[in-house]
Amino acid sequence: MKIEILGTGCSKCAQLEAVVKQAVASSGKFAQILKVDDLMKIMEYQVISTPGLVIDGKVVSSGKVLSVDEVLALINK
Repeated sequence: MKIEILGTGCSKCAQLEAVVKQAVASSGKFAQILKVDDLMKIMEYQVISTPGLVIDGKVVSSGKVLSVDEVLALINK
């Protein structure tokens, strides 16, 4: 599983990254977690509002910090 956090370094992006790491750790699954701060790559996903969350190439959230439970639900889909 590949999880990407899209954002240019704002505090919400850092919060989402921490939440994703907690969710992956508690899920027991292996996931590659990448922080994407290149504006051109973020635009390729057509994310206008950061932070964005991409799981296996699909944008699943943008513009908000999710809770650990919300991220777990997305990981387990």
